[in-house]
Amino acid sequence: LTAFQLQLFTMLNQYNDVYYPERSASNAESIRFVYTLHALNHILKTRDNVINHNNQIKSKRQDIPDEFRDQGLTRPKVLIILPFRSAVLRVVKILSKLIFQNDKANVLHMKKFLREFGVEDDDEMKNKPEDHRQLFAGNTDDNFLLGLSLGKRSLKLYTKLYSSDILLASPLALRLRVGADGDEERDYDFLSSIEVLIMDQVDVFEMQNWDHVLHVLNQLHLQPKEAHAVNFSRVRMWTLNGWYVSKFYRQTLMFSSLVSPEINSIFSKHCSNILCDFLVMKSPSTGSICQIVAQLPQVFHRIECSSLASADEARFEFFKKKILPKVHDDVMSNTFIFVSSYFDFVRLRNYLRKEELDFNYISEYCKHSQVSRARTLFHQNRVHTMLYTERFHFFNRLLMRGIRHLIFYQLPAYAHFYSEVCNMLDSSRKNSEAASFTCAVLYTKYDALRLAAVVGHERASHMLHATKGVHLFVTGDETQQ
Repeated sequence: LTAFQLQLFTMLNQYNDVYYPERSASNAESIRFVYTLHALNHILKTRDNVINHNNQIKSKRQDIPDEFRDQGLTRPKVLIILPFRSAVLRVVKILSKLIFQNDKANVLHMKKFLREFGVEDDDEMKNKPEDHRQLFAGNTDDNFLLGLSLGKRSLKLYTKLYSSDILLASPLALRLRVGADGDEERDYDFLSSIEVLIMDQVDVFEMQNWDHVLHVLNQLHLQPKEAHAVNFSRVRMWTLNGWYVSKFYRQTLMFSSLVSPEINSIFSKHCSNILCDFLVMKSPSTGSICQIVAQLPQVFHRIECSSLASADEARFEFFKKKILPKVHDDVMSNTFIFVSSYFDFVRLRNYLRKEELDFNYISEYCKHSQVSRARTLFHQNRVHTMLYTERFHFFNRLLMRGIRHLIFYQLPAYAHFYSEVCNMLDSSRKNSEAASFTCAVLYTKYDALRLAAVVGHERASHMLHATKGVHLFVTGDETQQ
């Protein structure tokens, strides 16, 4: 293990809740190796404990004492939630190496697994950024639920849920399996005795469907509807006395490449470990704005709002009254509006249609032909304004050409998207024309985390508490405020 892996494993092995939002393309495999090792270590320790107690019970031949109660209501102990099948493939390969080391691997149903979870890389990925290639390399299907069990000298794949030690699943597959209130067929009993919950690439879950994650977390440690052949004489007393107490004995590990209020809320509301919890992160000192190479004036507009509930309405009214009238001018042709939230995108699209403005849009629900046509029209200056969603950019990372005026309706969740989009400004134009490039950014006090990731912690603190609500940054050789 490297020094980083050893430090992380030591923290995990103390069975505290851990939230690590500093995941990146460079340390992703190191993190994956450590939490896989921790999951395997937990299964082996609990199995050895059960076997030891079994031997002692057989030798004593008496009633089972409370200290020998070492099981839950169902067998699955570790749940690893991942975004894509490619991530499952990597975890299983690590498990195989850890279990068998130099010996010949004995993994049951490995051929079927490789056929369903492995796929060749797409040649089109070669032109994408490194972090994008690493994230979307391999099989990107997001509907899977795989059970694993450990034998004495084998690793079994595709085991039944209630015969599995480790579950590898996506939020979508878990949501479909557990169902919702009112469904005739629901199955959430297999989540009743999870002892270690690992969620890797949590930020990707936000781009998929965050409601699935919240729904699954609410189904953990519910009272099972069936016994599932459990030996109640070996079930822990605190589980029998109150099944809801199990959540206080669960370790939750979360790994993400960004900090967001949604992820923070999970850590505060759904992580109830009786030991303690750790948030391991560093405050951004410079921000992604320093990665902008173009000389570009960027005007940050702080929008005043009294509550989080009123923030969206205040942002829309500010855009409608202060920003949109300027966009109408002919000098503001090739205006590119970057929208982080799909709900905001729908609202803007409907309003622009109502006002009969000359615009086009690209979202995650557009067909490939629509995207190609919209890009061509915008590049050829045949359409005045372009609406563009962050979620589409996350999954496609296309280079948009022809941008002259840039508006961030809200700062992106991924800070490096800010500099990436700013650098899309058409650098092939003449220097005299480059002076006409503009960028406007809208933010509220509730965007503090995103603002700090873009401009740095100190600047963000000043911008949020300053008397004036407008701040100008000029990037180029050196970022100035």
